Amino acid sequence: MKTLFGKAVAIGLMLASVAACATTDATTATRTANIANTPVETQQGLVRGVPGALAGVTVFKGLPFAAPPVGDLRWEQPRPAAPWSGVRVADTWGNSCVQNPAPTRFPTNSATDMPDSPGTSEDCLYLNVWTPAVSGDENLPVMVWIYGGAYNEGGGSAPFSQGDQLATQGVVMVTFNYRVGALGFFSHPELTAADPHGASGNQALGDTIAALQWIHDNIEAFGGDPSRVTIFGESAGAAMAGGLVGSPPARDLITRAIPQSGAWMGLGIGQMASRANSEAAALRQTQEQFGTTSLAALRALPATEIHQKMRGAGMIVDGHIIPEDVSIVVANGRQNPWDVLAGSNEDEGSFTSAFGPPPTLASFTAGEAQRYGAHVELGRSAYPASTDAEAAAQAPRPFSDAMTWHMRQYADGQARIGRQAYQYFFTHDPLYDADRGNLGAAHTGEIPYVFANLCAPRTYPGGSSVTLMCGNAREEGFADQVSAYWVNFARTGNPNGPGLPYWPSAGELTRGQVMRLDADGSGVGPWLTEPQDDLYRALFEDRVAVPLGLSNRD
Repeated sequence: MKTLFGKAVAIGLMLASVAACATTDATTATRTANIANTPVETQQGLVRGVPGALAGVTVFKGLPFAAPPVGDLRWEQPRPAAPWSGVRVADTWGNSCVQNPAPTRFPTNSATDMPDSPGTSEDCLYLNVWTPAVSGDENLPVMVWIYGGAYNEGGGSAPFSQGDQLATQGVVMVTFNYRVGALGFFSHPELTAADPHGASGNQALGDTIAALQWIHDNIEAFGGDPSRVTIFGESAGAAMAGGLVGSPPARDLITRAIPQSGAWMGLGIGQMASRANSEAAALRQTQEQFGTTSLAALRALPATEIHQKMRGAGMIVDGHIIPEDVSIVVANGRQNPWDVLAGSNEDEGSFTSAFGPPPTLASFTAGEAQRYGAHVELGRSAYPASTDAEAAAQAPRPFSDAMTWHMRQYADGQARIGRQAYQYFFTHDPLYDADRGNLGAAHTGEIPYVFANLCAPRTYPGGSSVTLMCGNAREEGFADQVSAYWVNFARTGNPNGPGLPYWPSAGELTRGQVMRLDADGSGVGPWLTEPQDDLYRALFEDRVAVPLGLSNRD
């Protein structure tokens, strides 16, 4: 009996070994097969890609990375995506998240108003992968785009952010959708009470982390290296990329970050909003707009009505995804140990000229107390103006300069904990059509160059000319330079490479220097003046350091 049992065990082990080898062989075959014409295995099921816009690139559109956040899952943190059987043909964009189209605006909403834009829906948690890999064994760096849009619009299908050009430079490129507006940034006492971490809000950041987890678990099969994942984003997307540096759940999912025009303080200098304040604001809004604060009643309302009638809180200190104000985290050197390439544009504030009457000396002077607080004299030294013309020239500068000062803090903070850190100042003026205002190096103006997509429609507000830039040798050459810097950084943590102007690290720059990116010659050049730097140091002290208890520390 004992001998028979021993034989049974031996036979069982042999069969298990054969089965294991078969499974291993199948997995290996899936990974080494040609990605362009063989299904790729993900944890949810098999997917087949389609040819990208450029030769050698395969694109996988509309892959679900989380369950649809509908019904009782509205405002919940994302849940795992359901598996499927058979082969999913990934040739169609997933729905964009609920948002407002803007077909008469210039530029339009690039997530909703393009000829091939998908529809909008709460069922929107999908991502897209562009890969140049032939097999799953190539271990290419991965770049993940977090779109901007004032926390209220955007999508991974936007033409300007499609990843063919970057993929041809040797990266696996990913875009994804996250919930926007009041569907993506909503705190509520009932949500907080039910959450295991006692947190609510930041659903959009939860979506981002879920997408990154999917990438960590699956990207190797697409030829990507899960140990080299770079997030990059602009405006609200940059703010989220900045906020995540203080997020414990994101720590091991990201290697590097490229925030473009924004970080954890948003687009300026200030404290992060609290969950308590966000909850109070949500209760006021829901009572005013819908006559109820009941979570069940709010979940029964149409998603479009929620989006249109409520303001999203934006990124907040929720108690879990972002446990505390990231200024505290960075000041104490407890941020996630990622390499960073941070920067902004010279004329970030130029789009504000479209709102209200032209600035005058009188109006510029009248706004000093709001802009500078107790530091009016320092502000006047930083931005002197004695005529209407000088006031008009100075008016957009504080918005732009506070942002670049913020980006320097991100870079310097990462350098202090021993990470590779770089800062840029994008000073190149794109070309503008004659019937459009020239906004200079405007907010979003760097994006066409980063993606090397000069022929794609632009994203608001930096509406440079597609007609004048597409195929323009000078502009295309500069796009090659900028995108190469981004790809090099994703590959190694250092943007430098053959044929590129040398980019010094943040630690190599003096107080008044920055790496300026310009088609007329990229290189180290002047940054803020000392009075301007002094002004923003003082404003940070008053508005952030003192209230958060960061002043006069040893």
